Amino acid sequence: MGNTRTSYLIVGAGKMGEAIVAGWLSRGACADDVLAPEDIVCVNPGEARRQHMEQTYGVATVADVTEASSADVIVLAVKPQVMSSVLQPLNARDGFGGPAGPLYISIAAGISTSTIESQLPAGTRVVRVMPNTPLLVGAGASAVCRGAAATDDDLAFVLDKFAQLGQAHVVDERDMDAVCAVSGSGPAYVCALIEEMRDAAARNGLDAHLAEQLALQTVYGTAKQLLETGQTPQAAREAVCSPGGTTLAALDAMADAGFGPAIGAGVDAAVKRSKELGACS
Repeated sequence: MGNTRTSYLIVGAGKMGEAIVAGWLSRGACADDVLAPEDIVCVNPGEARRQHMEQTYGVATVADVTEASSADVIVLAVKPQVMSSVLQPLNARDGFGGPAGPLYISIAAGISTSTIESQLPAGTRVVRVMPNTPLLVGAGASAVCRGAAATDDDLAFVLDKFAQLGQAHVVDERDMDAVCAVSGSGPAYVCALIEEMRDAAARNGLDAHLAEQLALQTVYGTAKQLLETGQTPQAAREAVCSPGGTTLAALDAMADAGFGPAIGAGVDAAVKRSKELGACS
């Protein structure tokens, strides 16, 4: 985006929109594009939500995209079901599309770059991202792909912006539904696992709060171990297992209860739903 300041319009200030704003402001950007609150305008219809964004982050807000000025970068952080209703007024306004217009970044699950491009002026540059909520604390996992008109520089810019908030990887767009099912929805799976571990430990007499803290640190520590050592999940799992020990007894019981098929069924269901959202857009 060059050496001048870059302006951002965040359309949708829900959980993911807020996570992106919070992450970019708290973790900064590359040396020639340091974000400040005055660089960002958020669009959200709810007055309470707008007040929250203004008071918490110091950004400007408007209630509707028709009230917003164009920006260098427009982040579409809205639910897939309302994407068309957001794109329609943007398409109708001068300066909001075309080759010389803003770069659009969409984080909507299931909505392809071609679908977004078809609802904006010809030649509009679109990059699609599937992030997840841990980007709020600089530990996100994001996948990035570009549309037909987006340039190499556009892709590199977006990749850098989301790499500042954790990991970011370029993928083929055909893989985005699977990405959504693994990392996009993945934090909820991990939280469900922690809840089950906590509740099972509490049934066995352990204080629930302590059990939750132990489970949280175990998930965090295991992920950190794998990331920093390069150890495979299989190798790390096997290293914990002693013949006839408690870990193998637990894993055998989990297998008998359908742990593996349950995880697979969940990922498959998320992939299916992501494809359905795209088909309905």
